[in-house]
Amino acid sequence: MKVGLIGNGSWATALAKMLTGNGHELHWWMRNTDAVQHLTEKKHNKDYLSSVYFPGHIRPTTSLTEVIAGNDIILFCTPSAFIPDVLKQLSPDALKHKKCISAIKGIILDENCLLNDYLQQHFNVGSDDYVAITGPCHAEEVAQERLSYLTFSGTHPDTVAQIASLFRCEYINTTLNADLWGTQYAAVLKNIYAIGAGIASGLGYGDNFLSVYTTNCFNEMHYFLEQHHALKPCCHHQDLITSAYLGDLLVTCYSTHSRNRTFGTLVGKGYFARKADSEMSMVAEGYYAVEGMYNILKHLQIELPIVRHLYAILREGASAQETFYTLEQQFK
Repeated sequence: MKVGLIGNGSWATALAKMLTGNGHELHWWMRNTDAVQHLTEKKHNKDYLSSVYFPGHIRPTTSLTEVIAGNDIILFCTPSAFIPDVLKQLSPDALKHKKCISAIKGIILDENCLLNDYLQQHFNVGSDDYVAITGPCHAEEVAQERLSYLTFSGTHPDTVAQIASLFRCEYINTTLNADLWGTQYAAVLKNIYAIGAGIASGLGYGDNFLSVYTTNCFNEMHYFLEQHHALKPCCHHQDLITSAYLGDLLVTCYSTHSRNRTFGTLVGKGYFARKADSEMSMVAEGYYAVEGMYNILKHLQIELPIVRHLYAILREGASAQETFYTLEQQFK
């Protein structure tokens, strides 16, 4: 099978490892010629997961139109904040008859929507041709071939099953899910909450508080998804005490591999959010997603106190210490 991959970060590299390891041909778009040349000559991504080698099945390029035109399955793995800029060069019918896979866990800024809604509006991609990949799964453990789990969500069961089969291997277990919007929103929220977990760590809170914090985050996520399912009847409600929801939240809040938690730790130690962002070698999706999620919540008239307080810290310059003291008093 031929797959077009857009993006070259650590998660994109991990997904590329799964696909090429299963013998699929990968047409891989990268932003700059240096990355393309290095991958072509040295057979590994010099900036991300450099221990992963690609002896075959890859065709790296800087031509986005070439990748889109030459493949019927397109895997998006560019940070959500940059998607509009990346795709602006495409014609409105460029994704016609394509299967689109999202490995993005963020909100499209300015339009305050998930990737599937953005592709529907700008490229007429129907939900039956779209599949979302969520965790819990860290790229670093995929590089080590440690057992990991991926959830594939979509509205068309056959398409979801087909896409999941491309990635399944001895160290990747796959789960199929019909809750397309819910799993994506859960992935967005867990990244935001993981920043809060990092802030708590940076402020000096211990594991006892973090367990209470994460429990309250899950309750808040559960409340939002129930409200959203009620507003969007086409959504298929799922058991939220499963790996795509609770499991992904836990690993992102607790793991040292979590870039969102790492970002939050810098903020908790006194870095301004913008400075912390510039210090990171990888994008912390939650930093960008908190603004889009805040706007979505205002539009839907849904109150999520933890998200609101984290927005105040990250976007309005509120004191992390004072804000978490307020949260302490609210938690159960």
